[in-house]
Amino acid sequence: MRIGLQVPNFTWPEGSEALAGTLRQIAETVDDGGFASLWVMDHFFQIPVAGPAENDMLESYGALHYLAGITRRVRLGALVSGVTYRHPGLLVKTVSTLDVLSGGRAILGIGAAWFDREHHGLGVPFPPLGERFERLEETLQIAEQMWSDDDGPFDGHHYQLAETLCVPQPLQRPRPPILIGGMGERKTLRLVALYADACNLFTHVGMDELAHKLDVLRGHCDDVERDFDEIERTSLSTIQMGPEHMSIPDVIAHFRELADLGIQHAIVNLPNVHDITPLEVLAKEVIPEIGGF
Repeated sequence: MRIGLQVPNFTWPEGSEALAGTLRQIAETVDDGGFASLWVMDHFFQIPVAGPAENDMLESYGALHYLAGITRRVRLGALVSGVTYRHPGLLVKTVSTLDVLSGGRAILGIGAAWFDREHHGLGVPFPPLGERFERLEETLQIAEQMWSDDDGPFDGHHYQLAETLCVPQPLQRPRPPILIGGMGERKTLRLVALYADACNLFTHVGMDELAHKLDVLRGHCDDVERDFDEIERTSLSTIQMGPEHMSIPDVIAHFRELADLGIQHAIVNLPNVHDITPLEVLAKEVIPEIGGF
């Protein structure tokens, strides 16, 4: 099993003046500590489950390009990019740039988007859910075309591109991995089977529900004649360690339970990540124990 870190919150005790330095320290600890991936959310306002909208929130791809310059080995991505926030051609170009400047470490994480407040607040159109999924599928098709030898036009229902030119191409071949976030059984997991290299599931729903979602994904793979094992199964958990929270054995047991379900890459966020110590504990005492799961 591999472990990744998501950073969903940038409101730390030292304030925004120290934000860049704290983020650098987090990234260096992750990069040196054996973590497989480092992620930020793609939001412009803080989301309700994590804090008030007025809390600090960095634009994701600016942050990821900053992280690319700090790190050497860890994979980088947004968990996940909202399809409504950027025109697909510009999103693919942005991720391609991240891949080139990071030495081939970018992941395109993407989803249908959901946070209406930041759309309305910043004047970004917020189509109905069905249309957002249509746009998501066209965006996945555009990414495939831009990351191929075909630089001709794309003529979709929502997007029309006269040229799908993308130079330089990403360093990863045949393209950067695509991760689709979300657990919707009819649309999201079907799109994973059709287009993605990885899915991302939320552990807060419980292990039985996670197992069910993986079964649904397997069914979609069967329907499109795709090998289920081609898809990396990732999860997202919140982990808080300490005397009143999870012990190290508790954390290891959590990862073992996920591995037993078939999760291969467990992404976590840590409410006190700015303290750095929890990251160091994961690196020194947890990651070596779970490598064989």
